[in-house]
This record gives sequence, C-alpha cells and structure tokens, in this order.
Amino acid sequence: MKIIAESSTTRTEWALAEENNVIEQAFTEGLNPFFQSRREISHSIRLQLPDAFFKRRWDKIYFYGAGCSSDEKKNIVKASLVAQFKTPVEVESDLLGAARGLFINEPGLACILGTGSNSCLYNGRDIVQNVRPLGFILGDEGSGSSLGKIFLSDCLKNLAPKHLREEFYSRFEVTPDEIMDKVYVMALSNKTLSNYSYFLADHLDDEYVHDLVYEEIMRFFKRNISQYDYANYPICFVGAVACTYSEILKDVAAKFGANIKKILLRSIPGLVEYHSA
Repeated sequence: MKIIAESSTTRTEWALAEENNVIEQAFTEGLNPFFQSRREISHSIRLQLPDAFFKRRWDKIYFYGAGCSSDEKKNIVKASLVAQFKTPVEVESDLLGAARGLFINEPGLACILGTGSNSCLYNGRDIVQNVRPLGFILGDEGSGSSLGKIFLSDCLKNLAPKHLREEFYSRFEVTPDEIMDKVYVMALSNKTLSNYSYFLADHLDDEYVHDLVYEEIMRFFKRNISQYDYANYPICFVGAVACTYSEILKDVAAKFGANIKKILLRSIPGLVEYHSA
C-alpha cells in the first residue's frame, strides 16, 4: 500500500492506495517549499492528516507538489515526509503529477490552471519540454492569481465597472487599503489574489468580466502553448480555474486550432492509476 499526494499552493490531496483502489482520502492545506520551511511542512502534515495515515509504514510515498522544481526544494519536502512517515519517498513537481494524472502513459500537452499556471510536453513518463511559468509576478498567465491581480488593480484604479467594485468590496468586507495590506504585507499573496479571482465566475455575463477572463486565457496560449507543437498533440487541463472557465478555455483553444482532450479538477485519480502499474 502506498500514499500518493498532489499539492498546490492552496490545497494538498492525499490518498492511501492499494493497487488501483483508494482506501482513504484526506485534504490538508497546500505545502510549498518556496513559502514554508521543513518544520512548517512537518507541522502541517502531523496536525492535519487523519490518524489512518500514520498507522503503519507504507511501501512508498509519491508526492507531487507546487514549488518542487529543484533538488533543493524537493529535499525540503522529502525530509519532512521521511520524518513523519519513516517510509521511502519520491518527490516530484506538481507539473509532472498533472501530466501523469491527465495522460497516464500517453504523450500530450499537460496544463495547470489553478492558483498558478504551468504547461509541458509529456512523453508518457517524463516531461520533455517546459515553458517556464515564472510565478505570479512575472508569469502564471491564465491563473487565479493573475486574474485576481488584474481585477484588483482595475478595482483600485476605478477601472472596473462601479457596480462590480461595490459588490466586490461588500461581499469580501474589505477596503482598498486592506487589499493593499493583504497583497503586499501578508504571506501567500498569490493565494489571496487567486481567492478573490473567483468573484469573476459569478459575473461572466458581464462584458467587462468575460473580456478580462478571455484575454488572460488568451495570454496563456500566446505566451505558453504557442511554443509547443500543439497541433500534433492532445491538450489536457487540470485545476479549478480551468474547470471554472472551461467554456472560455475551449473558445480560446478553438481560435488556436488546439485539441482539448479533457479538463479535470484533480490529478489524483489518474496518479493512482499511473502508480498501480
């Protein structure tokens, strides 16, 4: 029996799996070595996972996480997991997890649209090409954090329609000054930006909102997908933003002549299948 985990900056999904069956499932906060220390990750795992995950030593733990893009960051997470479970651990990026979860053993273009964004060409086992995502300051086009950043900027500069600004401030009970603090002072501002972005999902019939989302997903295709041989591979998406704005995503893909095979919220079911072989 093994543990398989997939983590974004926002949330980590854990599965106890035997062959192709999930025996136990749990959710904890997101674990990202760019924003959390080894001790903080260990603390989160120990306090938030149910007891069933600590009852025995498992055959292996497969962890796919945001921020796990270098050996240094992978080792932070690996050390935390080994300390808690005393079990052999393999740590890989959330992008490889998305690719394996979406395509299993088939080749294709795997894309993440969630709090952040990323993309790669996958050969059925490994990533063979990746356009750097660059994070929410320099990149992450089409992501929740990018959508939130554009919308909040428009609100604070009074460029967003007045009725939307007023409803947004009322719903979240925030002032412009408080937003500035949340973005520039508090930790995990990319998560804050992404959380605010889902306000847009309730107003897609508004021309301003539709155009904002459409143009941002178009930027994801122009700056990322266009650099792959996308016409000759199926494209799959995973993530809350991809699911929330799936119709706009399909419209943009059609403009590029891209073939979207599927759009999923989670990678775990496919990862369980991948690791059952």
